[in-house]
Amino acid sequence: MAKSETKRYYPTPALEKGLDILELFANTPAGLTVSEVARRLNRTVSEIFRMLLCLEQRGYLAQSANKDRYHLTLRLFRLAQEHPPTKRLVTEAMPIMHSLAHEIRQSCHLGVIDGGDVVILAQVDSPEATGFYVKVGRRVDLMHAATGHVILAHLTEDACARAVEEWSRETKNKKPADLDEHLAKIRARGYERRASYEISGVVNITFPVLNAQGTAVAGLTIPYVKRIEDPLSMTEIISALSKASQQMSEALGALPPLVNPEPPNPPKKPRSHKSQKPQVAKT
Repeated sequence: MAKSETKRYYPTPALEKGLDILELFANTPAGLTVSEVARRLNRTVSEIFRMLLCLEQRGYLAQSANKDRYHLTLRLFRLAQEHPPTKRLVTEAMPIMHSLAHEIRQSCHLGVIDGGDVVILAQVDSPEATGFYVKVGRRVDLMHAATGHVILAHLTEDACARAVEEWSRETKNKKPADLDEHLAKIRARGYERRASYEISGVVNITFPVLNAQGTAVAGLTIPYVKRIEDPLSMTEIISALSKASQQMSEALGALPPLVNPEPPNPPKKPRSHKSQKPQVAKT
């Protein structure tokens, strides 16, 4: 084995143990006892107890009120929010999202792909008393999210394949048979509009947020709820969402859409001889 390969695969048992614990808690919202963690990771209680104490002191874990279970804190989420690309994306998106929600009287949220899930990075509520809202930090299965499909449809072929492969590895599910056809339709239309996978009566409308390379880094979604005497049509809402996603994309360096203006003086078709009248010279 080459020297570089030896370094690359050098075992780090303590780090691996800590990451195993964090990943286990991330998939167990109800929390776990020390013995449960030890049993699931096939470790001794004593070594797990030391790791849990360290993670608690660093703020990644916290104990329940009766001190019998540990659960994950929001420290990992805050770290992700501080990651420069994510922080910039949210910073650029929030003013546009507030303006959009005020204009269309609907809530909106911004999501990104993380492993086999879509994670909600930002959310703005509707100014109306009623509406549908998604919590920031929520994770949704990639194949059950309009946001995920729109992002996949606007990735390069290789990046899309890697994302689907990672989803398949995490969920142990096979790639949906109609996925490629579905993504092609989204690409051709430029956005997704479909009934929610989870809530009856909600229609998710999603546009991609593109970077300077023209690939999707996020999806901007309106979970549309039809109200009685709603002043805006679906066409107007889609138009407003398209404009907002384009503003975000341009803020991240994407080029504005090409416009093909008409020539200033379009040539006129010559009239046939039959329709031409004889010219009469003026005297």
